[in-house]
Amino acid sequence: MKNLNDLDSFSQQFSNTEKMPVLFLGHGSPMNAIENNQFVEGFRNSVKNIPKPTSIICISAHWYTKGTKVTAMEMPRTIHDFGGFPKELFEVQYPAKGNPQLAVETKKLLIPELVELDEKWGFDHGAWSVIKHLYPNADIPVIQLSIDYTKSAQYHFELAKKLNSLRKKGVLIIGSGNIIHNLGMVDFKNFDKDNYGFEWAIEAKEIVNNLILKGDYQSLINYDRLGKALQLAIPTPDHYLPLIYALGLQEKGENISLFNDKLVAGSLSMTSLKIS
Repeated sequence: MKNLNDLDSFSQQFSNTEKMPVLFLGHGSPMNAIENNQFVEGFRNSVKNIPKPTSIICISAHWYTKGTKVTAMEMPRTIHDFGGFPKELFEVQYPAKGNPQLAVETKKLLIPELVELDEKWGFDHGAWSVIKHLYPNADIPVIQLSIDYTKSAQYHFELAKKLNSLRKKGVLIIGSGNIIHNLGMVDFKNFDKDNYGFEWAIEAKEIVNNLILKGDYQSLINYDRLGKALQLAIPTPDHYLPLIYALGLQEKGENISLFNDKLVAGSLSMTSLKIS
């Protein structure tokens, strides 16, 4: 691990820019990485009219750790953290560089929380399967910030706020998960049916979308109090918490827009959002 003093200061590496947007991307099936569909088109469109980022920070549902970690290697590996998919998917590589300087700055911004600089992880599919559609040339450095599974949604909402200054350094912050994510109830027979959701999933999507657009984030933080539909939609918080990070980064006066707002296979949602 590099000594912090051996790294150039962040201010020397990144100049001030206009404020970057924030994205939450419903990443869905890993197969979205190699398919051309309506959701992939939505991912691509989300960055069409924004400046090219200096770097990307991704908070992925698939890096769920005890404690908070940030990737700090020069060249992260592409992790194929799934099974049962075609060989073509396992052959995908996303050779973006890492950004040790940004990792160090992220660690500093999150003080007094203890953040570990990690050189073992890389890009899990929650990151590369969507970022490859945003920036297919892999020419923007990317780091990942893990989600501490021992902490509450309120904690993660507040932690996200500490990263806001990076948006004015050209850093695009992306949360990647799925708001409705109940794999145990997936209807595989209807996986390709457009906007297909069980009644509880339809109800959950309506509740969450209304709260997002109203700006009632406290209710979304306390999602476990929103009734049976939300309990079914969010059986575990791993895929939901990246949304909480994105919402925590919204500043006063910023707009929020939804896209890819459809249900899949009964018990999944692809709902994504952009804050700008």
